[in-house]
Amino acid sequence: MEPEKKVLVSSNGDVKVIEWEDFEQELARLWSLSSALKKSKEKKDLLQLKLESLIQVRAEQLNRSNELEVMKQKLEAKRLVMGNSLTRSNVIAEDVRSQKEHLIVSIKSLLVAGRGLSVSSNQLQEAYRLLSGERGHVRLKFLQKMLQMRQQYMVAQVSFLYPVKASAALTNGEKLDSSSTSSQIGNPVGSKSFKPGTLTISGLAVSGLSLKKTSFFGDKKEVQKSATALGYVAHVVSLIASYLEVPLRYPLRLGGSHSYIHDYAPSVELLTSTSTSGSALLSNSKPTEFPLFLEGQDTTRAAYAIFLLNKDLEQILNFIGVESLGPRHILANLMELLRTIQSQ
Repeated sequence: MEPEKKVLVSSNGDVKVIEWEDFEQELARLWSLSSALKKSKEKKDLLQLKLESLIQVRAEQLNRSNELEVMKQKLEAKRLVMGNSLTRSNVIAEDVRSQKEHLIVSIKSLLVAGRGLSVSSNQLQEAYRLLSGERGHVRLKFLQKMLQMRQQYMVAQVSFLYPVKASAALTNGEKLDSSSTSSQIGNPVGSKSFKPGTLTISGLAVSGLSLKKTSFFGDKKEVQKSATALGYVAHVVSLIASYLEVPLRYPLRLGGSHSYIHDYAPSVELLTSTSTSGSALLSNSKPTEFPLFLEGQDTTRAAYAIFLLNKDLEQILNFIGVESLGPRHILANLMELLRTIQSQ
């Protein structure tokens, strides 16, 4: 009997004839191969799953790495900004420290000045209290009164030594009317004005006629008397100015009947008419000296000296609040000055 045969068809369509005795072995082999293939497929699926998870993890890592890189760049930028801010903060802190030191010095100076101001304020308040108090004010008034009385006494002594009086024979035989004269030259009401030559000082008058003539043709004795009178007036003006502490605009150099007066205002000096160069101007930084006498002098310079002396009188009159009687009334101005000081 012919042995039984089994026909097996492979997966690729090939037909293979296997003996029955070998069928079990072949079937076992196929079964083992099928099992191995199944295991391989399972391993493949497992590996595929692992690879997919690994790929996903790697992708996530790459994303995180990119995010970390971006964050790192942002951090570097912030660190740079923080560095710049820190540098500016250091500069500002240094400026603040410097300003603080200056402020401390200023505060110390202000405290010192404040203490000085406080001391000065206390002294000022004390002085104001002493001055505003009855004792201080009364004492000040008393000293002022004593000073005024002393000045009046000294001026009265000067007036006694150099009396200014009206001469016995007035010009044209009468005095000018006080009211009409006051309206013409602005004298105070009630004061008397006199024509030139009607007043004398210690019995001597200032002659105005002698100024119109040279000393060669003039009366020598009259010229000497006029010079002596002008010396008296200069001495009285100098004494009263020193008593009242008035610095004269035109200082005097006393010499009795040969006194001089200085003029600081002009910087030029007029030459005498006898000089060869005629009337010329010379620069002179020193004060010009003009004589208060006619003997041996130019009448123009002597007249100007009398004019300056009257200006000194006018300065003292203005100091005590009295107007001058005019440029040609030197003895009248002196008499008004003596009368006003003694009557205050």
